[in-house]
Amino acid sequence: MQAEITILGSGTSMGVPTLGCACRVCTSPDPRDRRTRPSIAVAWAEHRVLIDTGPDFRQQALREGINHVDAVFYTHSHADHILGLDDLRPLSFKNKNKIPLYADDAAAIVIERVFDYTFDAAASYPTRARVEMHRLGKSVEVEGAVFHRVPLTHGRIEVAGFRFGNAAYLTDMSSIPESSLPLLENLDVVILDALRRKPHPSHATLEQSLEFVRQLQPRLAFFTHMAHDLHHADTNSELPGHIRLAYDGLRIPFEI
Repeated sequence: MQAEITILGSGTSMGVPTLGCACRVCTSPDPRDRRTRPSIAVAWAEHRVLIDTGPDFRQQALREGINHVDAVFYTHSHADHILGLDDLRPLSFKNKNKIPLYADDAAAIVIERVFDYTFDAAASYPTRARVEMHRLGKSVEVEGAVFHRVPLTHGRIEVAGFRFGNAAYLTDMSSIPESSLPLLENLDVVILDALRRKPHPSHATLEQSLEFVRQLQPRLAFFTHMAHDLHHADTNSELPGHIRLAYDGLRIPFEI
């Protein structure tokens, strides 16, 4: 079944331009160097799933014309991945049923606490988002498409990546556990964390992500969650032809 990934945001938690910075990337006229917080949309037939709703979700959704959402998957509970949840409100009002959200137990607990006025059983806020939290299992089917949880290591914590059809989204990770590799075989498309060139305790560097691509051997690879260390055009010119930097608004066709 034909599907499409849209890169809603390709930046790190501070975004690019980064506040207070006047570096070459932050002042670049190339729109591909403007990176909002990390998230993707996966669309097929008349359906659409989000992976994460960061603080820039409203502007991302307006930019991409997103007018409905069938489900949302969360990779983990850091601010740059959850704080746009409240902007699901107008979309949820259009749905007959509540929008299902899927998160690991640790992430779900944080999300439910941050948005207690949405999830608390005693909540009375009349226009709260019509959403329903579900604990994430090994796989979830949404409108005929199956999303498989892929355990990843993000510094000292475990987070969720996702495999859907012949594509995978692996943001916010420093390593891929050996046990997760069978879930990432025979990929046509992989989108993965490549924060910067310098080592970081909880994110893969550009060189580390190049090694992950060599290990996974997908047909195409795109790097995301990038800081202002990586100039789009210059960095792309260094990469093999089947590996590119993602950018906000990029659309990637694949089979789901």
